[in-house]
Amino acid sequence: MPAPPETSLATALRAVGLPAELAPRLEVGGEPGAPARLPVEDLGLACVGAALLAAARLHEARTGEWLAPSLERGPLRAALVSERLFRVEGEPAGGGFAPASRFWRAADGWVRTHANFPWHREALLRALGVAEESALEAAIAERRAAAVEDAVFEAGGVAAAVRAPADWRAHPQGAAVAAEPLVDRVGLGDAPPRRRDSAPAPAAGVRVLDLTRVIAGPVCSRYLGALGAEVLRLDPPHRPDGPPGSPADTLLGKRSASLDLRTAAGARRLEELLAGADVVLLGHRPGALRHFGLAPEGLAARHPGLVVMELDAWGHAGPWRERRGFDSIVQAASGIAAMEAGPDGEPGALPCQLLDHGTGYLAAAAVLAALAEQRERGGSFLSRLSLARAAAWLLDAGAGPADDCASEVGPAPWHEDGAAFVATLDADPAIAAVPPPGSLAGAPLRWRGHAARYLAAAPAWSPS
Repeated sequence: MPAPPETSLATALRAVGLPAELAPRLEVGGEPGAPARLPVEDLGLACVGAALLAAARLHEARTGEWLAPSLERGPLRAALVSERLFRVEGEPAGGGFAPASRFWRAADGWVRTHANFPWHREALLRALGVAEESALEAAIAERRAAAVEDAVFEAGGVAAAVRAPADWRAHPQGAAVAAEPLVDRVGLGDAPPRRRDSAPAPAAGVRVLDLTRVIAGPVCSRYLGALGAEVLRLDPPHRPDGPPGSPADTLLGKRSASLDLRTAAGARRLEELLAGADVVLLGHRPGALRHFGLAPEGLAARHPGLVVMELDAWGHAGPWRERRGFDSIVQAASGIAAMEAGPDGEPGALPCQLLDHGTGYLAAAAVLAALAEQRERGGSFLSRLSLARAAAWLLDAGAGPADDCASEVGPAPWHEDGAAFVATLDADPAIAAVPPPGSLAGAPLRWRGHAARYLAAAPAWSPS
């Protein structure tokens, strides 16, 4: 008889460098959510479960103690829509989508645009030759979807034609992504082990320099913070991710600071921070950080022993490898939006931004696994992940002979069901958020420290 197919959790563990045999050591409770077209909950569980098992493995490497991990499905689903459940003073504060971030009907199909940032909105208007958002619908309707996609990208904006899964697999970028591993693990050279064995929590004493934004990278760093790491997020002052001083779901478990890497003082301060870091997370558009000395190879050469995680939208090879992208845009291009189409044929979306959240938790698993390996054998390590590769994994896990046909199953209201798991935090203003998913040795994970405010901290590590 043929061997049973590998579970998604086993796949995730192998991807981050851990043995698939660890999978049964994760205790899973609760009932599955409503049926969905694609196995969203299963892959979300795999990504979070891999991170929990990697955390237990790191703690075991540091102390000899195994912290048995467990995960409940209800809180997991809430965690995968955490930005939709975040509240400040009782009001939703998750951001959501701007009016121009939506599906548009083109001359030959559909286009998905992303215009949440002012510079992307301006690029969208410029690419379509219009001055106001009210003119976008007519401008897009008279163009082919692929022509809109190319024009917006060339203008510095973000858009994607909605494709069927088969069309994406035949596209040069889709083919390039399919050839890549789910997690590309690269050794960056020799280095002595960094031994920090006083570990009340799996990542206690680990310093994480977070140069990511939006959702996927921040999900990775905030989970490392929930596991005990000190996380310092850096953002450029000229491209803010939100209003200064405001709390956000993506800032939980970390401190947030501004640093201008274009200045000599900013470059010096960055190097000082790197000298104290154990982990560096890179999540801006590919190439945007390299001329600031943040190429992974250069980082490892200057600071041996670093664990580096590099995240992008479209993969690490192919014609789109340096393009901007977001979860919603990758869903459109890869075929997910077409599979989630409603009865009227308009493209749809997953019940959560799984590409962001799942990739973020899988990135955390990769970092934790690399920290354990660094602790035991030494070395410098790089893990590379992409939203597009996560999309391919999801489609491969759930695709059948009619994978590009819409079904009658609609997205489950995860954000409605998840409201029961929101907890109030010790913060001023009053904040309510979904706790980090999972428990270790029976103790639920929690957000550590006070809820961060955007750009409110100094660009410095806490005193040891």
